[in-house]
This record gives sequence, structure tokens and C-alpha cells, in this order.
Amino acid sequence: MLKPAEPSPPPERPIGELVHELVEEGKAYARAEADLAKAIAAAKGKALALPAGLLLMALIVLQSAVTILAVGIFAALSPLIGPILAAIVASLIFCAIAGGLAWWGIEQAKRAL
Repeated sequence: MLKPAEPSPPPERPIGELVHELVEEGKAYARAEADLAKAIAAAKGKALALPAGLLLMALIVLQSAVTILAVGIFAALSPLIGPILAAIVASLIFCAIAGGLAWWGIEQAKRAL
């Protein structure tokens, strides 16, 4: 009986060809990772569009409420101390509130950094 011939080892490829193939596979992997990151970012952006719009609308409504409160304070003080002084007092009240919030925000930012 004839003995089957032993398979010959595959011919060795040149090192330059192997390196080129490795570089191409690395580029393909990097492109795939970048595309995945872009897809994730786009999906998160689309998911956050509605909440961001709702928060912006809430901010506008809140600004309206603060304006109404300021006008109410002015209207309440106006008969007591006059319109000019009432406007100054109402402005000072809201400037003090804004200053306090700004100070608090700066302190929080300093602690965070």
C-alpha cells in the first residue's frame, strides 16, 4: 500500500506582507471603533433632544414666574414707598438673590476643581 504523502507546510509569507496585513487590520479595527463611538454618541444625542427641549421650556416658564414675582413685589411696594423707590428695592432684592446664587455656584465649582 501506498502511504499518503505528508502535507507540505504552507509556504512562509514575507515579513513585509505580514506587517502590511497587520497594519490594514489595525486600521479597520480603529475605523470600526470610531464608527461605534459615533453611533453611540448620535443615539445619546437623539435620546437627549426631547429632555433638553423640555428643560429649556421649563427655564423659560421659571423666568416668567420670577418676572411676575418681581412685578408683584414692585406693585406691593409702590403705594407704600413710591414707584421709583419700589423699583429700586425690588431690583436690589433680586440682585441679592442672583449674587447669592452666583457666589454659591462659584464655591461649588471651586470645590469640584
